[in-house]
Amino acid sequence: MPDPDVGESSDGRVVSAEECDKLWAAWTPAEVTQRLAGVTVPWCVTAGWALDLFTGGRAREHSDLEIGVPRGRFSEVVAAFPGFEWDVIGDDRIRPFPARAAQFHQTWLREPATGRYRLDVFREPHDGDRWVCRRDPSITLPYEDLIRHTSEGIPYATPEVALLFKAKARRDKDEADFRRALPMMDRSQRVRLFEWLCRVHPDHPWLESITLHRD
Repeated sequence: MPDPDVGESSDGRVVSAEECDKLWAAWTPAEVTQRLAGVTVPWCVTAGWALDLFTGGRAREHSDLEIGVPRGRFSEVVAAFPGFEWDVIGDDRIRPFPARAAQFHQTWLREPATGRYRLDVFREPHDGDRWVCRRDPSITLPYEDLIRHTSEGIPYATPEVALLFKAKARRDKDEADFRRALPMMDRSQRVRLFEWLCRVHPDHPWLESITLHRD
């Protein structure tokens, strides 16, 4: 009997959030760093894991692992994972890459032997050696400012970028990530986050909290 949460379509496979969780067996940031050691593409851990790396501790469990890469150099990342397969994720559907890749930025790395997903790669806009925010192209950073590193050499997105993307959903975990990271951010990071939120989410409640920490 087919799974009631999953449907087949000529435009990919419909998948529920519950099934997505069951499909994941994510690598750790350290494992991905090791696997991408020979790649010259500027890449970094993003989302909740990035904030854990910034604050220096694993605050909660993570069901997946996301990294960001320049979309024009995604083929170099693909080459680093021979024997694996890629799927495009968007609109609650899974499609074999490159179907709809121009429309959706998320690409999941699948291990054929197990069917489990190990890594979520965000193919991000860029202008040469500058990252460009997909939600507001006026927001850019050179990769040298976007990417920070842990003492072990794991690259991760600077916290103001990670929080900018978390600001839209404001799930419980996003709120917790914001409260944990904000006191550890330096003044330039807080100022950037404040200015970016004013552009993208001008009425966001985080603005007041950032103001209280700006000095």
